[in-house]
Amino acid sequence: MTDQLVEAGGSHAGSVAPNRSRNPAKSRTARKSRNAARPSVWATGLVAGAAWLAAAAYADFVPDADDFAYTQYFAVGLAAIGAALIVLSLSGPVTGLPLKDLRYWGPWLVVIPLGLFAWEAVTAKLELLPRPFFVPPQSLIEVYLDDWPKLGLSTVASLKLLAWGYGIGAAVGVTLGVAIGWWRTAGYWAHPVLRFIGPLPATAWLPVAFFLFPSSWSASVFLLALATGFPVTILTWSGIASVNKDYYDIARTLGASQRFLVLKVAIPAALPHVFVGLFMGLGTSFAVLVVAEMLGVKAGLGWYLQWAQGWAAYANMYAALIVMALMCSGLVTLLFKIRDHLLSWQKELVRW
Repeated sequence: MTDQLVEAGGSHAGSVAPNRSRNPAKSRTARKSRNAARPSVWATGLVAGAAWLAAAAYADFVPDADDFAYTQYFAVGLAAIGAALIVLSLSGPVTGLPLKDLRYWGPWLVVIPLGLFAWEAVTAKLELLPRPFFVPPQSLIEVYLDDWPKLGLSTVASLKLLAWGYGIGAAVGVTLGVAIGWWRTAGYWAHPVLRFIGPLPATAWLPVAFFLFPSSWSASVFLLALATGFPVTILTWSGIASVNKDYYDIARTLGASQRFLVLKVAIPAALPHVFVGLFMGLGTSFAVLVVAEMLGVKAGLGWYLQWAQGWAAYANMYAALIVMALMCSGLVTLLFKIRDHLLSWQKELVRW
């Protein structure tokens, strides 16, 4: 009996031993998987941080060819960015932050400080480019710090004018496009007018607009609306015309009214085309905005550009151009966000 128990215990121990021998292997595999999932040191970030620090050292320690007030501010900003990149690159294994988006822009974070280094060299340090047509980066910083009230008011004025002109043009364009695409009578009367007026640039109507409207601001709103309305109308019309006819047949079978067919079937199905028209209208209206402000409006980025050119203040001109680029890019990004929200099934088809 004792021998049987011993044998049973031995067999039991033998059966348990493999289980114990497998547990360390599982733990080692789990540790390996956790270590593999943990972010490693970001090598590209270290290179980028070193590039930013090198550009800062060059800007600070190499003397300028002329007296520029904000060279030290420029160097401190470059050094701060470089130090932040190095800290983020080394903190990945400790904090576990993946930094996915930042890693994607890694090559650009290396190229940008090299470009700033070259820009600083050919302007502030060596003066290889003629002044005042070419200015160093610290001159732009001086504009943003010293002239921000005038530049800020000009930006607000441009945004206000663009909002009115683009909003009116988009609303009229969508309404007219739906009418042309849905009702033959509207298409009969509007189509020839669009073919005659649409191809003409909005700026060609400047003399007529300033004659018909009581102020330069209202004339500029009209020009912006005209520039926006044509592409929005054409693309909306195209979207309404391309809707699958089966959608209408199914809706009519279920008892849908004419209003329901337009608002709930035609317009939602045409939204991809509508947003293409809105993007095109935003680009053309932005170009018209600058021209209109240069010719008649007494405030805005276009007016600011003309003022800077008149006084040969090229640093102010370049600063305004950067603000305009950021403003246009931001508005396009906002429009893309709205499009992705309304057309979630097409979110990955078009990117900005």
